[in-house]
Formats: sequence, C-alpha cells, structure tokens
Amino acid sequence: MAENIYPIYDKMMSREEREQQLGQHGMMVWFTGLSGSGKSTVALGVERELAKRGVLCRILDGDNIRAGINSNLGFSEEDRMENIRRIAEIGKLFVQTGIVTLACFVSPTEEIRQLARTIIGDEDFNEVFVSTPLEECERRDVKGLYARARRGEVKDFTGISAPFEAPKNPAISIDTSVLPLEESVNRVVDMIMAIAKKGK
Repeated sequence: MAENIYPIYDKMMSREEREQQLGQHGMMVWFTGLSGSGKSTVALGVERELAKRGVLCRILDGDNIRAGINSNLGFSEEDRMENIRRIAEIGKLFVQTGIVTLACFVSPTEEIRQLARTIIGDEDFNEVFVSTPLEECERRDVKGLYARARRGEVKDFTGISAPFEAPKNPAISIDTSVLPLEESVNRVVDMIMAIAKKGK
C-alpha cells in the first residue's frame, strides 16, 4: 500500500462535522454572465438575504480575486483558465467547510465552467446564468469597459472581441433587464434553500 504523504487530511475535521457545527449545507452557486449583467449585484442581495436566515455565506468576485491572488493573470485563454482553476480550488475549500459560496465570474466558455464544476464537484456546483442581453450590459457599462473595448483599448473582451457561450443547462436563468432585483435575489435564495433541505 502506498504511503499517505498527506496524513494531516485524515486528522482534520470532516465536512460532515463542519456542516453539523454550522447547521447548514455547503454548496457553490456559480454566477456566469457578461460584464455588467448583474452577477455581483444579485449575489450581494443573496448574501444579505441568507444572513437574515442565519446562513453563513461568502462571495468570491472577479474584481477582488484579480486584485489579489490572481493579480498576475491577464485575459488570454490560458490566463482565463488559470483564473478559474484557482477560484474553483479556493471555492472548494469554502464549500467543504460548509459555507454557501457565491462565485461571480464571467467564465465565458463551457470548457472553463466545466473545469470549475469538475474541481468543485458536480453535486456541489449550481450554475446561475445571468442572461441579461449584451445591449443592456453595454448600455449600463458600469466600469466603462465596453466603451474601451469598442475603441480597441481592451483586447479579448467578452461580448465584443471574445465570445460568450451561454450555459446549456443552468440550474436557473435570470435576466436582470426584465426581473426586478428583489425577484432575482429571491429566485436564487429559493434555489439555495431547496438544495440545503435536500442536503440535510
């Protein structure tokens, strides 16, 4: 029998013990959609609503992650993959600790999202497609990135000079140009609470 070179893992508290301690079921809620679609805004609302219900939650957001742990990555295909790989590994740690984790990343291709799903685990990965149309995202242009991309100042910008592949089978789909914020938040919260009940 091969020697276990990571014996500490056998001594750490199990996921089940941590979930029992917290009184909740860990899971990943992965928000995907164009820049400006409303991913982070909805996630912030979900976080606050879950807090009211006593659910411990953590948001992983593209801006914060790229400003810190992934500050050395650009937006090439290789760097996008590495960005998501690192995020998924971090997210997996949160999920296995029993925390409801909300990840807000453009993650524009099926391949990239499948990478995250594989790392985190299919049973814990719940995809939310924020399907707000490009025209609305560009109209909002919260960060001024679309204007810069149209001028050619931002290369490989999703929706303009790089493709976005819509998820084929998301757990739920939300168009924030049609749904009010409160309803968008409630739909995600309802999904989370339904999954949490199954996990108990």
